[in-house]
Amino acid sequence: MHQPAPRLTLTDTGFLRDGRPHRIVSAAVHYFRVHPDLWQDRLLRLRAMGVNTVETYVAWNVHEPVRGRYDFSGGQDVVAFVRTAGDLGLDVIVRPGPYICAEWEFGGLPGWLLAEPGMRLRRVNTPYLAAVDAWFDVLVPVLLPLLAGNGGPVVAMGVENEYGSYGNETAYLEHLRAGLVRRGVDCLLFTADGAADGFQLGGRLPGLLTTGTFGSRPKSALDCLRRHQPTGPLVCMEFWHGWFDHWGEPHHTRDAREAAAVLDELLAAGASVNIYMGHGGTNFGWYNGANHTGQVYQPTVTSYDYDAPVGEAGELTEKFHRFREVIEKHTGPVAHTPPPPPARLTPRSIVPDARAALLPALDALAEPAYRSEPEPMESLGQSLGLIHYRTRLRGPLEHVELRVDGLADRAQVFLDGVELGVLDRNRPGQALPLTVPAHGAELNLLVENLGRINYGPLLADRKGITGGVRLDSQYQFGWEIRPLPLTDLSALPFEEDPAPSGIRPTGPAFHRAVLDLDAPADGFLALPGWGRGTLWLNGFALGRYREEGPQRTLYAPAPLWRAGRNEIVVLELHRPGPAVELRDTPDLGPAEPAPIPAW
Repeated sequence: MHQPAPRLTLTDTGFLRDGRPHRIVSAAVHYFRVHPDLWQDRLLRLRAMGVNTVETYVAWNVHEPVRGRYDFSGGQDVVAFVRTAGDLGLDVIVRPGPYICAEWEFGGLPGWLLAEPGMRLRRVNTPYLAAVDAWFDVLVPVLLPLLAGNGGPVVAMGVENEYGSYGNETAYLEHLRAGLVRRGVDCLLFTADGAADGFQLGGRLPGLLTTGTFGSRPKSALDCLRRHQPTGPLVCMEFWHGWFDHWGEPHHTRDAREAAAVLDELLAAGASVNIYMGHGGTNFGWYNGANHTGQVYQPTVTSYDYDAPVGEAGELTEKFHRFREVIEKHTGPVAHTPPPPPARLTPRSIVPDARAALLPALDALAEPAYRSEPEPMESLGQSLGLIHYRTRLRGPLEHVELRVDGLADRAQVFLDGVELGVLDRNRPGQALPLTVPAHGAELNLLVENLGRINYGPLLADRKGITGGVRLDSQYQFGWEIRPLPLTDLSALPFEEDPAPSGIRPTGPAFHRAVLDLDAPADGFLALPGWGRGTLWLNGFALGRYREEGPQRTLYAPAPLWRAGRNEIVVLELHRPGPAVELRDTPDLGPAEPAPIPAW
């Protein structure tokens, strides 16, 4: 039988751990953003920075990608991640959501929620709570053995996440709290909201520890927490020392000295802190989230480096050393040393040797569904990737304009195999002129999900086409639809590249390149001269790339490489470049100061 581990309890001014005064000095790291073979390495690096705790969200959508099918294996093995941290002497804070934000696809919610009639998110809504309760019925029993009272390292759990930035329905938060307790969770529970009165008034739950999320002005932030909770520990549950990036915007960084000075001020005030992020990791595959200003949709890049103390590829940055100095100042010498720097592959250029055009390969990739009108991804059981729509237009028609209502997020439009142009959700009302000959024409639309919105009031972000396709004012009916999650590329009919050293045909196509290695190590893949698309390494989707940046390399961790033959597949949607470059250093683009909110 497990012996009870040290628990966290509260006093009027702080924490007790196993009855002794305790301060939480934590770092955030998300198991779902790190290859599982590297969990221990990253945790060792964070421990060497001086933290005594690590914090992670649980991303519902990676565990239940299809309703009722659960996955806790491999990179989804949250139990193995938490136990690895515990074996290294680290306490763990778990934030199970169900909503997590985190700049992650749909804030961690599964896309299939949006196929449910009457679904209203993050509130007392019967379909939503039924789905959440079914998920917690599975998740909580997985987490219970990890709780401190059962001999595990988990000392605290969050109830939802920054709910005050979304709503103020206390009954919803109470449903989640009561559900955790009813299922056996007996550790410390807390809420986390922005350190401003409005956020705290909407998101705190009487009887639970109230914590704040902020990155600057620590005195005013802690004063705000004291207004809403006069006694108990002061906790910055997310100390934002860096920031994330959107495509087409600069890479965001924060001066290490300035960030360390804020951390110093927090610790000097007696507060506990969770450094967000300690190690950011990567939005592998299609899992990046997106923001929306109310006017502009902003998808997040593949890298989640976050200018963190431990970089995306395990680098120990200046911020690591500055933070370690501050932590030692307040908690005493750090007894641990980090692992050596990870090995890097030798740079080289890899020329693709085979190609498979996407539109001719549709039958090999997916079975068609037939619908009267276009339907969104979710209605067809799809969450991620691309979706293809095809219909036959009647002719003759001269000088008509094609419009798509409810496009999410970007469509390449083809008439009889010729690309007419691109429609984008950030250009509402945009039209493409076309002419239909007397015998008619085949219309194809290839639509990409660029990431569901993860924050704010526009979360219900259905993908594909949610309205209809019009020629002028006339809706077009009779559609063949193919969901393209692209989780299995083994059936692609690759053919020898017709121009391995010259100019390749444009248009959506998969390009294959092969590389032989003596031994695996970390690398960074760049695609200079390419347009935009997604890259797979040995069948694993590394993520998206775009020529406008800021990100210019994709992190390819050592566990994904093999000794011997390695296969790189690039889905380029527009213009392929001459080669794929393997580099030994990351390039996340030109930097500017991070836009840290000051409440």
